[in-house]
Amino acid sequence: MNQTRTVAIIGAGPVGLAAAAHVLERGLTPIVLEAGSDVGHAVRQWGHVRMFSPWEYNVDRAAERLLAATGWNSPEPGQYPTGAELVERYLEPLAAKTELASHIHPSSRVTDISRVGFDKLKSKGRETAPFELRYQNGQGAKSVRADAVIDASGTWHSPNPAGANGLRAIGETQAADRIAYGMPDVLGKDRARYAGKTVAVLGAGHSAIGTLTDLAKLATEAPETKPVWLLRGNDPAKAFGGGANDKLAARGELGSAFAALVAAGHITVESEFRVSHLAADGPRLTVGAGSACCGRHVVVDELIVATGFRPDLDFLHELRIQLDPAVECPVLLRPLIDPNEHSCGTVRPHGARELAQAEPGFYFAGMKAYGRAPTFLMLTGYEQVRSIAADIAGDREAAERVELVLPETGVCSRAAAPSASQCCGGPAPSAVDACCVDDANAKQQGKAGCGCG
Repeated sequence: MNQTRTVAIIGAGPVGLAAAAHVLERGLTPIVLEAGSDVGHAVRQWGHVRMFSPWEYNVDRAAERLLAATGWNSPEPGQYPTGAELVERYLEPLAAKTELASHIHPSSRVTDISRVGFDKLKSKGRETAPFELRYQNGQGAKSVRADAVIDASGTWHSPNPAGANGLRAIGETQAADRIAYGMPDVLGKDRARYAGKTVAVLGAGHSAIGTLTDLAKLATEAPETKPVWLLRGNDPAKAFGGGANDKLAARGELGSAFAALVAAGHITVESEFRVSHLAADGPRLTVGAGSACCGRHVVVDELIVATGFRPDLDFLHELRIQLDPAVECPVLLRPLIDPNEHSCGTVRPHGARELAQAEPGFYFAGMKAYGRAPTFLMLTGYEQVRSIAADIAGDREAAERVELVLPETGVCSRAAAPSASQCCGGPAPSAVDACCVDDANAKQQGKAGCGCG
């Protein structure tokens, strides 16, 4: 075992706390820096959302072992938790009642990381220098040193903008008071903001269709509520999912219910609508696509942007980071998760080897590791940090070993008609450029699989 003793973990979400649990089991000392005021800060923002995977896929094994020592009453493995339940029944007990309690520092936002005595340019002796992490905790700038760093800070607080070209739409900043990002609680704490309003939702993923489904329900209680779906693509059916064929039943049910709402006319659809500009017009908001003079536009009261997320890399400029130029994930991870090639939810288990950086001792984990790629399974993050903790401790055999058998999560998109090339689900094969067995077979034959080009 090497002499590394202290591991800084950025983020106290599910993956960050799992990382701390594995680090503790390895006899190392975790320092968990959480930007929010509580653990699971990002999860709390979508606490009203029910997860697609049951409890058995959302609890880390090392964390479970810590909790078991406290007499923790574990949830029923087959039940599906909401984000709030994940926090209340799992993350809060893990943070407050186990050995992790003294290692977690809330309200500590990391602003910069470097090596002690080394800027980015200097090489000789760099790998033996400790990391220095600067953070803000309400009492001015603070710093802490660590022998290794795991960045599990997620992407929730870095949403993609409304603009179809990856930039903010013209006028997006000025119209910020009419725009929400992610998944606002339209049936709960945000109800007053959306009830009786014309609300546009931009996006084609599960966040968008979940929010539109809730808005359609809100319309049955407040009939003036009018949901409008702004879709950049030209085929709404692509967002409906695999229905009964989906290996994650809750995900399939959401897609089927949403398809029925669209078919019944409860949701207005504006397809091929690539937002370019926004303009406040009195109490209303004009959302434009194309040029301001000649394009299309819709007039709404509120806009919800559900176009995914991207990693915040600003505080990593002094580290030697190598990321895929498109997905913004570790280079070796891209072939497994690139959404240009895969639409399945199953990615083969991976760990320290794929996630390590040119900066020795620094690792991405969790949703942050996926860069701009959308679909992430919690179990995948837990396997990541198990492997990373082993690697930091010098146990290369354990770091390389796969200790996770992923559940079947295939069929996240539906073809025009069922066929052999459709997503099959099931454990991913070992080939890194395949998301399911049919993809691998199809690609060998020069054909398209489930989302693979």
